[in-house]
Amino acid sequence: MLDFITQSFMQRALLAGVLVGFISSYLGVFIVQRRMSFMGDGLAHAAFGGVALALFLNTQPLWIAIPFTIIASLGITLVREKTNLGTDTSIGIIFAVSVALGIIFLSLKRSYTADAFAYLFGSILAVQTADLLITAGLAVITIATFFRFWSRWAYATFDNELAKTDRIRVTNDDYILNTLIAITIVVSVKIVGIILVAAFLVIPAAGARLLTNTFFKMTVISIILGIVSSIIGLWMSYIFDLPSGATIILVQAFFFFISMFYKKIFSG
Repeated sequence: MLDFITQSFMQRALLAGVLVGFISSYLGVFIVQRRMSFMGDGLAHAAFGGVALALFLNTQPLWIAIPFTIIASLGITLVREKTNLGTDTSIGIIFAVSVALGIIFLSLKRSYTADAFAYLFGSILAVQTADLLITAGLAVITIATFFRFWSRWAYATFDNELAKTDRIRVTNDDYILNTLIAITIVVSVKIVGIILVAAFLVIPAAGARLLTNTFFKMTVISIILGIVSSIIGLWMSYIFDLPSGATIILVQAFFFFISMFYKKIFSG
């Protein structure tokens, strides 16, 4: 246990896990309540296109993947707003285009790179100080949104039309929310990987949804589950020499099933 908290690379990994656990669980309640789970999966694969482009250009993946994924997120909202297509269709289109571009970028890179594998499956133990600074900055922005946007996002989540009637700029707020989700996904990819990042956003919020009927409590419980599962998952991965991202997800799933049985027992 002492080694777990004294080694510098584990300290960085732990801090990254806590920060991303907080951010993703906070935003996850909107994804779950708005039934946007496919959005997380779609943007994760959009991030793959950005990472592949960065690897092709031999540059830092985050600097390319973040704007690439933000553009994909805005594209989804734009297609949904300007056409009569559903959100799932809009996501499917952007999803397919991004993955196709990612495959092309990787095929154009002549030399093999292990970075692509790391971003597919996550590599939290490889988190660097620069990654932590970006994640900490995102956490500060996320906290700031609670005071300015949380109530408006919550209002629109439960009654979109009434929010528009009350002159809340729902579309602009959606762009801001989706942009924040896109950045969070890119940052989270370093920890759990493209394949599992959608689960990282959804599972803590889904578990919290089973434990309470109020949105504020759901937000708080989701954050607690996200942070605690990140710490426990990282510790278990260190002790048993398991992939950290997958272990965190399994711990989140464990808490979800506990929540499900708790709901069943005490509501029945």
